[in-house]
Amino acid sequence: MNINQTAISTRELTKRYAENILAVDCLDLSIQTNSIYALLGPNGAGKTTTISMLTTLIQPTSGNAQIMGLDVVQQPDEVRKQIGVTFQEIVLDPDLTGRESLDFHARLYGIEKSRRLAKIEELLNLVELQEAADRRTNTYSGGMKRRLELARGLITDPAVLFLDEPTQGLDPQNRANIWEYIRNLKEKTDMTLLLTTHYMDEAEALADRVGILDHGKIVVEGSPRVLINQMGADNVQIIGKGNQDAFSGSAKALPFVESFNDSDDIIQIGVDSGNRRLVEIVDTANKSGFSIEEISVARPSLGDVFLKYTGRKLRDK
Repeated sequence: MNINQTAISTRELTKRYAENILAVDCLDLSIQTNSIYALLGPNGAGKTTTISMLTTLIQPTSGNAQIMGLDVVQQPDEVRKQIGVTFQEIVLDPDLTGRESLDFHARLYGIEKSRRLAKIEELLNLVELQEAADRRTNTYSGGMKRRLELARGLITDPAVLFLDEPTQGLDPQNRANIWEYIRNLKEKTDMTLLLTTHYMDEAEALADRVGILDHGKIVVEGSPRVLINQMGADNVQIIGKGNQDAFSGSAKALPFVESFNDSDDIIQIGVDSGNRRLVEIVDTANKSGFSIEEISVARPSLGDVFLKYTGRKLRDK
């Protein structure tokens, strides 16, 4: 497979549920094969709707999308042969064993018996469920169920795997195990993975590129490291009260300030060396009539990038 081939592409992809509900707004994506792409965004940003369109579950209102060169609207059956999906909500039949769950899914795709049985054994080994394979899934822990769903998504040898919140609700050990499986898939196959997650550390650890979606649009895109570096060497975070506009104007003019964001009353200042610059920042605040109540210094993270572009206000929908 050509590693420079585009696995997922969208052009002005749009989904409108009603005249005043624009879930996805002219979305343009280009995701290369053999890469991991993390689609991030607050609740209601349009992540699930985007995946639903790409996996042929719902049709776009306008625009187009292709998976491995196949149009999701014009060629949905062919698209489904190219993809695997694990959903945010666990959807396992509690009366089936792990092995039966995989077998049933493989039968739905018409995989012949000898290949089906060999693939099931391979996947049970991959996700370390050999010993639990013949137990009903209602006896599985949350981590075991997630691992079984990952195996089910791989049963058809998909070219593209969609992972919707793959580690939601898991403890740190199980999250680390899922991360390892995802990395191995990329390293050992030509598979392309698109994942959504609310865990910024997960996206930072796994993704080659991330796109931050807000109000149905990509607001920033790039590799995690590049986006983090754009925040500045250190991130000074400030909460306070007073003349914030005056302080913001003065702080931006300081020669060592590399980036500045003051969305939703929390000020983030990217500087070359946070601890050495605190005195000058505090002095600038005092002279501007701004009283600092909390101040901290940390290396910037993908979470800081996320907050810069989406703000800190809670989203309910």
